[in-house]
Amino acid sequence: MVRSNKEQELLLGTLDMLILQTLVMGPAHGHTIAHIIEHTSDQVLQIEQGSLYPALHRLEDRGWVSSCWGASENNRRARFYRLTAAGRKHLHQQTHRWRTMVHAIGSVLSKAGEVSR
Repeated sequence: MVRSNKEQELLLGTLDMLILQTLVMGPAHGHTIAHIIEHTSDQVLQIEQGSLYPALHRLEDRGWVSSCWGASENNRRARFYRLTAAGRKHLHQQTHRWRTMVHAIGSVLSKAGEVSR
């Protein structure tokens, strides 16, 4: 399936927002970030490593997260990501944009349902 640039941008933006929201709770390594997203979505959202790590690198390149090496829960070397002030600001903007879009889509769907009755 070929996706348009707008669809890819929306999907990447959504994953970015989910990662940033996860990091509001504090620094975490990739495995923990994916687990939190999966757990809090009742396993509906499954985050693949092939999507997660490029997203984390993209967020770091944009200055929205920073990272450092540390030891994971099982004492393995892991890269921990932390939300930056710029990332917090971006998250706030994108969350507002997302909620506006969800509300608008919900309005269209509910009104379209009324018309089709």
